[in-house]
Amino acid sequence: MARARCAHRRGKDASAEQRAIGEINAGVLAARTERFAQWLLRLTSNNAQGEYYLTDVLSLAVSDGVPVVAVSASDPMEVQGVNDRVQLAAVERTLQRQAAQALLRDGVTLADPARIDVRGTLQCGKDVAIDINCIFEGTVTLGDAVSIGAHCLLNNVSIGAGSVVAAFSHLEDAEIGGRCRIGPYSRIRPASVLGDEVHIGNFVEVKATTIGARSKANHLAYIGDASVGRDVNVGAGTITCNYDGANKHRTIIEDDVHIGSDTQLIAPVTVRKGATIGAGATISREVPAGELTISQNKQVTVPGWKRPVKARR
Repeated sequence: MARARCAHRRGKDASAEQRAIGEINAGVLAARTERFAQWLLRLTSNNAQGEYYLTDVLSLAVSDGVPVVAVSASDPMEVQGVNDRVQLAAVERTLQRQAAQALLRDGVTLADPARIDVRGTLQCGKDVAIDINCIFEGTVTLGDAVSIGAHCLLNNVSIGAGSVVAAFSHLEDAEIGGRCRIGPYSRIRPASVLGDEVHIGNFVEVKATTIGARSKANHLAYIGDASVGRDVNVGAGTITCNYDGANKHRTIIEDDVHIGSDTQLIAPVTVRKGATIGAGATISREVPAGELTISQNKQVTVPGWKRPVKARR
């Protein structure tokens, strides 16, 4: 430890032999608190610089018969100092490179190991593939043969085997079943649980909702505070109107329901098993099982109507 102690000193205090040492003290010390307190009181500035050297506690420890052990860093970046944001970014890239290398060694396919950020814990099964610029936060678990498209953010998510998350999707505090298809541009918000073979397509948002196996919402929909059964098809433009300005209410959609495009489901409301809702409907009362329900105004054509024309300047 004499080497580590002296290598940290300025040239005026080090002998020629000590200056020839190639080891560098990283400045990390560990000992019992009461021992440190005793040694700090015994430090002196009796040196060429007139300074107090913290590393002098090592010689004090030896003189007190306390064992001193040196630990060498396997990678210099483990003890790299961070004094500004440039150095912080360099250390972060090193950490991310190590995480990427560990994933590659475990059999994960990374489209570009330099473009992945693991900011928590990422556990992967066999044959997982991750495209560029994906961010993993919290605890994320990917089952066998899961594929994550480019530019996705996953935060505290578990995804079952064989599922695909397409590009630009954001999943948070959610559980995704096996063989699902998510995205592109999908958002799965907290407290959402998707069963197996569920499809959530482009620009669809799901929040605090359970969705049964094989159900689909493929385009431009919002499903919030809902319980959706199996084999349900949600048409484009459908929304659950779950908020009345003060409280959230739930929508219940039972199995084998077909909801036409541009439907508003005003919660609290229940759609019974096997029901069909026509496009453009506004539903505020219970929909009976196995029936077609519509709420459409009669189409009217106004004779002689003329479209307004801008006045020429």
